[in-house]
Amino acid sequence: MHEAPDELDTGARPVTITVNGHCGQHAVQPRTHLVDFLRESLGLKGSHLGCEHGVCGACTVRLDDTVVRGCLVLAVQADGRRVETIEGLTERGSIRDLQQAFIRHNALQCGFCTSGMLMAASELLEHKPGASREEVREWMSGNYCRCTGYQAIVDAVCEVLATRRVGAAA
Repeated sequence: MHEAPDELDTGARPVTITVNGHCGQHAVQPRTHLVDFLRESLGLKGSHLGCEHGVCGACTVRLDDTVVRGCLVLAVQADGRRVETIEGLTERGSIRDLQQAFIRHNALQCGFCTSGMLMAASELLEHKPGASREEVREWMSGNYCRCTGYQAIVDAVCEVLATRRVGAAA
């Protein structure tokens, strides 16, 4: 005779994760991807599931200040670490100029890829503030967009790079 499994024994593991500056303890299944945890458990819907193979970039988030594909990282791997989503970047206001440039250049249409594009562009602005147009194209090539044709995205990122360079020189 088999006993019914204990309802409390779901296989979930306790993790402590700081998401967008808020630390919390959560129970997560070992096979739950970080992006699924963020969307389903925390209600942070800005990161999207696209290809689920780490190719499209729609699920991009920061893990300890490094951009990662949320579909390739397990939530348990984020235990004791910091995660920042597009919602966190927006809250801090650190990408307001980038968001406004995307709007001005019509660098978003359906919006599905936009959060991943903004996350990637934000990382570029931080790590390569002197990037050339070709470097922007190369950097952003890891994120797929089926609507814009990329020209407007590159234009928006280049505008912000130029504006920030002028601001830094002043």
